[in-house]
Amino acid sequence: MSSLARRLITLAAAIAAAALLVASLRRRAPTPGLPAQLVPSSHMASRNRSFVLWLHGLGDSGPANEPIRTFFSAQEFRLTKWAFPSAPHAPVSCNHGAVMPSWFDIHELPMTAGSPQDESGVLKAVENVHAMIDREVADGIHPENIFVCGFSQGGALTLASVLLYPKMLGGGAVFSGWVPFGSSVIQRISPEARKTPFLWSHGIADRTVLFEAGQAGPTFLQSAGVNCEFKAYPDLGHSISQEELHYLESWIRSHLKAPQEKDG
Repeated sequence: MSSLARRLITLAAAIAAAALLVASLRRRAPTPGLPAQLVPSSHMASRNRSFVLWLHGLGDSGPANEPIRTFFSAQEFRLTKWAFPSAPHAPVSCNHGAVMPSWFDIHELPMTAGSPQDESGVLKAVENVHAMIDREVADGIHPENIFVCGFSQGGALTLASVLLYPKMLGGGAVFSGWVPFGSSVIQRISPEARKTPFLWSHGIADRTVLFEAGQAGPTFLQSAGVNCEFKAYPDLGHSISQEELHYLESWIRSHLKAPQEKDG
C-alpha cells in the first residue's frame, strides 16, 4: 500500500470516528431549535455569562459538532453562549496538498511527539481565536468564564490560543491534541495566562495522534508553570467519547466563577 493511501485511510478513519460520535449526539439533540436554558437573554448582555468555544478537528466543521452542547444541561449552563466556528479550507501537506477544512498545516500523520509543526500557521490561527474571545469579553463575559475546547487539530489550536491569550481564562480543554510549537513559545506566555487551568484527555489506543504526543502536552504545560489535569482512556482511539464529554461538563462547572460585573 502506498504512503498516500495509508495517509488517506488514516484521515478517513479519524473523520469517520468523529462522524459516529456526532450521529450519536444528534439522537440526543432537541428539535426544533435550542433548549431555552442554552439561549442567553438579551437583557443579560452586560452581565457575566459563560462562553464555550469549540474547535473541531482536521476535515470536520463547526456545525457538525454542535450536538456536543446537549451534554451541558446543568443549571449552571442556562446562560452559556456557544460557538462552533469552521476552519478555512486550505491545502494540507500530510494529504499531499488536498484542500480541506484546516486551522493550519499538518506535515505528517500519525502525529508523534517529535513531528514537525507549522508554527507560523498556528500563530495566525491563534489571532483569529483571540478575536473571537475579545468579542465576547467586549460583550460583557468575564474572561474567567470563557472556556476554549478542541479535538485533535482543534485541541492543538486550543492549547496555543489559551496559552498565548494575555488574560487568565476559565480553562482550556484539549482532546486527542498535541503541542503545535516549540519550547521557545513559553517565554511569550503572560503571567496571567499561566493561571489558566487545562484539562487534557487522550485515548491510549489513538493511532492518528499517538498517545506519546498527548503525553507531551502536560509535560510542556508543567515546564511553563501551568496546571493541567491529564486523563487517559485505555480503549479510546482517535475520537471523543461520551465519558469525556460528561467529565468536561463537571470540569467546567467546577471552574465557573460566580456572576459579577465586567471589570473596568
